[in-house]
Amino acid sequence: MRESKDIPPSTAVMLMRGKGVARGFAIGRAIIMGAATLEVAHYRIATEDIPQECARLDAALETVYNDLQHIIKNLPADAPKELTPLLNVHSLLVSDPMLSEQTREIIASRQYNAEWALSTQGQLLADQFSLMEDEYIRERAADVNQVIERVLRVLSGMGSSLLPDMSPDLDINSSIVVAHDISPADMIKLRGARFAAFVTDLGGATSHTAIVARSMNVPAVVGMGNIRSLVRDKDMLIVDGEAGLVIVNPSPLILSEYQQKQDAYIRERAELIIHKDEPAITLDGKKIKLEANIELPHEADEVMHLGADGIGLFRSEFLFMGRETLPDEEEQYEAYSYVLKTMQGKPVTIRTLDIGSDKTLDGEATVAANPALGLRAIRYCLSRPEMFQTQLRALLRASVHGKLRILIPMLSHMHELHSVKQAIEFAKNQLAEEGHAYADNIELGAMVEIPAIAIAIEPFLKHLDFVSIGTNDLIQYTLAIDRVDNEVSDLYDPMHPAVLRLISQTIQAGERAGKEVAVCGEMAGESRYTRLLLGLGLTEFSMHPQQLLDVKKIVRTSHTNALRSKIATALNHAEYIDLGILEV
Repeated sequence: MRESKDIPPSTAVMLMRGKGVARGFAIGRAIIMGAATLEVAHYRIATEDIPQECARLDAALETVYNDLQHIIKNLPADAPKELTPLLNVHSLLVSDPMLSEQTREIIASRQYNAEWALSTQGQLLADQFSLMEDEYIRERAADVNQVIERVLRVLSGMGSSLLPDMSPDLDINSSIVVAHDISPADMIKLRGARFAAFVTDLGGATSHTAIVARSMNVPAVVGMGNIRSLVRDKDMLIVDGEAGLVIVNPSPLILSEYQQKQDAYIRERAELIIHKDEPAITLDGKKIKLEANIELPHEADEVMHLGADGIGLFRSEFLFMGRETLPDEEEQYEAYSYVLKTMQGKPVTIRTLDIGSDKTLDGEATVAANPALGLRAIRYCLSRPEMFQTQLRALLRASVHGKLRILIPMLSHMHELHSVKQAIEFAKNQLAEEGHAYADNIELGAMVEIPAIAIAIEPFLKHLDFVSIGTNDLIQYTLAIDRVDNEVSDLYDPMHPAVLRLISQTIQAGERAGKEVAVCGEMAGESRYTRLLLGLGLTEFSMHPQQLLDVKKIVRTSHTNALRSKIATALNHAEYIDLGILEV
């Protein structure tokens, strides 16, 4: 850790760009967290020292596991509920045989010291995660690195925390944490101190820093690359969580400008909260549904608090991840029931398990030539009928507690849709024979995230009650661009005419068939695209809960008929649309 008394603040003015994952502005002094990789000793041990070295490893693993369990059991009542499952992931990793047993094998076979063996095995595991297609799973490579680092610190006698020692006179509320990466356990202490913002070298939209920062309403910029090595303790920073910018040692003029932006943003948020219960109706009287995306059951509480019209996407795979065994029917039933009861009759759309072929749920890694196009989502579920039946039974049983809608991910063929319907009927018949009740008005929908279904949507609509456009994958597959691949991510373009035409065609087909069409991808929650989607005819949006009020404000100041006319003209000419022409 850098000591601020030894290293004076730098004076260079820098502007660095990353990914803004939690909106807002923060102005304050930098606090540097410990490096994310340790320089560990590399040496070989004698044969007779192997048992002692393995025992040293086991003791360190046990210490870290116990530390994590202590943190979990003593979480403060107001801690973000997201932290518990994240900490559980780290507990599972530190006790996983893939880590402990394989590291012991390296100690025994190569006669590496414990630190060297652990860092070697950790790198192998992290590399396996980083190659996976699913963004959430890929970012779990950070979990492996964070666990390894905690164990290495214990082995080195440094303690497991990476946090700096904070002096009592430190003004936490105006301090900005700068780190290579932040683990969920470290977030406990950081959250308790109520820092002004978080900035990290690593991370994406589903990293721990992003998840917790959003829950705390604290600005955060991640994926900065090497900001931790460039910024010093007590450097003055400006963090722009919307633009993804960090300004180091700004000039007085820039500082004054951002102080005004910060004040305006605080006033804006206060005004938005006042209007949270007002309906989302456009200037020409069009009622727009604004729903929320959630990943864990308790997030439904925030959705209700913010006045959403329902839950447009409950990603059920988050119930399955980061655990050694699959959730059984009863556990899933309780989770789905909690959400349905919390929403008090508002619609709840639960997506069936969306997992990729690059990692099976029981932890057995598989090899696929192209995981993005392999056995994933509904293809995976249909190949695991017992697992799929367990989820369907839990969903059906929970349906008596509210308005349930079931959403099929990555549908591409009609026979898949028929197979899903048969599976649902089979589950219903089983439940009826066993005396379990279920609702008789459950709607069935499908994700439109493959260009094939968007192009040939009409026959699918005849057999579905609604569809939801997953713009993240739809853009990715349409443009053949991996949006998280830095080499080509600049080509990932939601405004590409081909993408907009597919969205438009799907919405228009839904209108003709009298079926609801929603957008639940990231485009729905980015307020700069709200008028664009309204102009394409969209009437149902689903987004992260913290984005609801911003989108509602745009909806209430928009005229849909005027927007539709402008966008129809541009699409007919295959033009790129200038978002500026859609402003009021």
